[in-house]
Amino acid sequence: MRDGRFRVPAGLVSALSLAFLVAACAPLPQRAGIPTRWVPSPNANERSVGFVVLHYTAGDASGRALRTLTRAGSGVSAHYLIERDGSILQLVDERRRAWHAGDSRWGATVDVNSASIGIELDNDGAEPYPAAQIDALLRLLADLRHRHQVPGVNILGHADVAPTRKVDPGPLFPWPLLAARGFGLWCEPPYPPAPSEFDAFGGLRAIGYDIRQPESALRAFRLHFRPTVPALQAIDNGDRALIRCLAEASLRPADSRRRPSAEAD
Repeated sequence: MRDGRFRVPAGLVSALSLAFLVAACAPLPQRAGIPTRWVPSPNANERSVGFVVLHYTAGDASGRALRTLTRAGSGVSAHYLIERDGSILQLVDERRRAWHAGDSRWGATVDVNSASIGIELDNDGAEPYPAAQIDALLRLLADLRHRHQVPGVNILGHADVAPTRKVDPGPLFPWPLLAARGFGLWCEPPYPPAPSEFDAFGGLRAIGYDIRQPESALRAFRLHFRPTVPALQAIDNGDRALIRCLAEASLRPADSRRRPSAEAD
C-alpha cells in the first residue's frame, strides 16, 4: 500500500497473466444445448487414437485436394495433408473424428474414423512418392506415436481398412522404408513355408483384414506387402508364407517387432 493505493507484486501479476492466458487457450467443453450446471469430473479422457490411416489424393495438384477436403458439403476430410515438397497442413483437430476412411474396419474396429488419424499424401497413385514427402510423413508418424502411443502395427493404408473400395496409398508406396523406422507390420524374406493345413484367409483375418469378400482382402494384402504380384492371380505359396509370418508377428510384443533403426526418429 502506498499513497492509499494497493500495488500488486510484479510476480503475482505475471502469474495471473499466465493463468489467464492458459485459460483463454484451453478448449471449451462441449455443453448441452439446454441449461445445465457444469460440474467437471476428472474421470475422463479424450478420443482414443489407435490407428493412423494413409491415403493418396489421387490428383496431380494439392490445391484441388485441399479445396475438396476443406469445402463444406464435400463429405470428406483428413487430419493432415502432406504436399509433395514435404509441407504438412493440418485440417482437422486430432480430438475430432475426420471423415477419411468411410465404410471401413480393421479387426474388431468397425468404425475406423472414430479411432484413427487420417493422413492424405499428395500423389496421383501412378508416381513415386518424393523423398521430401516421405521424410515429412516419418516425422509426423513419430510425433503421433509419441503423443498417442499408436502401435507401429496400426499404421495402415486406406486399402487395408476398405479392401472392397480403395487401393490407396497404392503399389508405389514405400512400406519397407516405413517398416525400417518401426511403422507398419512387416516381415523380411525369406519366409518359412506355411504348413499345408494353414488357412491363409484365416491368417488375413488374424492380421486385421475384413475377409467377408476374400478376393478383395487378398488384393489389399498384395497391394501392401506384395505389390509386384498381379491382383487377380490365385493365392500361392508365397502369399501363404508371408501371411503366416505377418499373423505371427502381429501377436508378438511391440518391442520385439521393431528394428534397431526404428529408434532414430
